[in-house]
Amino acid sequence: MAVQEADVAGLVGEPLTMSAFNQLSGSLGGYSFVKVVVDRQNDTIHFLNNARHEFHAIYIGTEILGIAESELRARIDEFNQSFYHASDRRFFLGILSLHQREDRHMFSLETVEVDTMSADMIEFFHAEVRRNVDAATPLFFKPANHLQEQAVAGIPAERLPRILAHELFSTAEFVALNPGVTKGRLRAFRDEREYRENTLEWFDIVVMHRVPDDIPRLAGIINASHTTPLSHTNVLATGWSIPNAIQIGAFELIDRENLDGQWVEYEVSAKGAGVGLRLIDEPQDLGQRPAWYAQRVTLDEPEHTYNPIVNLAKIRYNDSHRYGTKAANLGELHHVLASESPRRLLGFFSVPRPPRDNLLPYLQKLLDTDEDLLQAAQQLLAERVRVPRGVALPFSLHQGFLESSPKIQQAIGKLKMALELNAREIEPLCVELQQLIRKTRVPDYLLSELDTAIVENLAGVRTFVVRSSSNAEDLAGFSAAGIYESYNHVTSAEKIVESVKEVWASLVSARSVRLRQQAGISLDDCFMGVVVQEQVKADFGGVMVTTNPMNRSDFRNVYVNVSPNVTDVVEGSTQPMQYLYSTVEGGGRTVSLGDATEDLGPQAHQQLQRLAIVGRLLQAHFSPDYTFDSPVDIEWLATDEVLYVLQLRPYSI
Repeated sequence: MAVQEADVAGLVGEPLTMSAFNQLSGSLGGYSFVKVVVDRQNDTIHFLNNARHEFHAIYIGTEILGIAESELRARIDEFNQSFYHASDRRFFLGILSLHQREDRHMFSLETVEVDTMSADMIEFFHAEVRRNVDAATPLFFKPANHLQEQAVAGIPAERLPRILAHELFSTAEFVALNPGVTKGRLRAFRDEREYRENTLEWFDIVVMHRVPDDIPRLAGIINASHTTPLSHTNVLATGWSIPNAIQIGAFELIDRENLDGQWVEYEVSAKGAGVGLRLIDEPQDLGQRPAWYAQRVTLDEPEHTYNPIVNLAKIRYNDSHRYGTKAANLGELHHVLASESPRRLLGFFSVPRPPRDNLLPYLQKLLDTDEDLLQAAQQLLAERVRVPRGVALPFSLHQGFLESSPKIQQAIGKLKMALELNAREIEPLCVELQQLIRKTRVPDYLLSELDTAIVENLAGVRTFVVRSSSNAEDLAGFSAAGIYESYNHVTSAEKIVESVKEVWASLVSARSVRLRQQAGISLDDCFMGVVVQEQVKADFGGVMVTTNPMNRSDFRNVYVNVSPNVTDVVEGSTQPMQYLYSTVEGGGRTVSLGDATEDLGPQAHQQLQRLAIVGRLLQAHFSPDYTFDSPVDIEWLATDEVLYVLQLRPYSI
């Protein structure tokens, strides 16, 4: 086949030159790639034109087997079984990616995640591709999941050169965290001191190695060092729908092009090879408010008249207007785990995913059951999942405290006036109000109610966690990730009261007030509930979102961050391990080891797979509509046997 014909269908039966690779390749996550099919029966290799062939299976059916595409799609599960699971399969399917850094380049070869190739089959596949690509370019096999890593572990590296996914991720120069396009002023800060010395505007695009958690609302973010898409700043960027990416060498690029302080168009694309930065003229309409000022967040009317402090297990999802969204979600979870959930628990798996009518057979296989599927799902939750016991403090407790102090009332009045006038004094007024809240004594009747509730519900607990539960957080249009305070390792009654006041004070921090103001949430409408829970012991913990943040069209996988200390994950103080786990065919892969020196063991991987399934079930239960496509953000802890859910909220996409 002549090379020019590669533009039409692909390259068949001939070695792949670099020129042909470039003609045929697509791009994803900064890498160029070509789909590969090895046909053992005809002893041929096929390199597919990505622009024409979206799926290996469709290519094989229409171009090799002569089957109509409509028939192939109707029988896709049957064909996928043959392509990915049969021990005597005719076809071997994979992706050949080109990785380039400075003057070095290499190929990686991987299968799809669900492929169950044996070690012998993997070695054969690699050898066939090796014989048919540029001999001067190293070719490494990249295991697609933990099972493949185990399968090839016994093959000598000289026979099967390999590279793990997390090794590639750690050297990737570009990762699209949140695709999009914006226009703004580029601001490059080499360290936090430099960042603190400058004032940021809503139209700024910030470039930093590590963006601080207290960033104001911005136009875009460029991370010059590796980070996790689930850090507070990146969750906020997703909620704000602003372009966000990792770009190694960003400062060198900015210095070379003299972009610092310049107006640019900034683009992040999952199909790009790097961030797009293009110089533009300074806009003439900077005096106008940004478009997102018109995107107001509406709160349910809060109820701040008297409500009792209650056990979390006694409240439900619709009690958020009394106790806050975090407490209400945890209360709802208690009812779900007690098998009081309706059939919507299976909602995500019930949705058609053409050509499949639904994913229920996949869930049945994941749960390893022939019994009633709903019953098996509920059994998984009942046996494996816990919510740490705790109590919910209502808005009325917060309101009673505020009304007990004339000085606090006066300070609130001043802050409201300053907000109406958009005055410069907003920040010092917030600081003054926070100090008053910390110093003001809690009335005896409120202390007595709190003490009684903890004695009745948490007697015997040595260590507590005190968490925020505002009506202005964990909302679909306003996540508020990281803007309110939570405290771990709280022991005495005195420390509990101090921590509760700190949580109350965080409602009027300058940053939280500004962010809510930008979202159209009035201070008059904001109230703070508090959750006081037992602090449980666990082997590891982290954060999971029931989507793939770096590929929003991926309905199979959930993204999991793991750390021995869960606060390290959400605060971004250390880089966590990062994983993708499939909730369709099952199986996981390590995306990054973060600051860890070695991966988790097989038993922990099994627990993460359970966590992924649990996440999908809870996503369905908490879905606001009947598409069941709205992902959730779950903070969790785990032992080898038990999963503790610490909080659950919507994850903006």
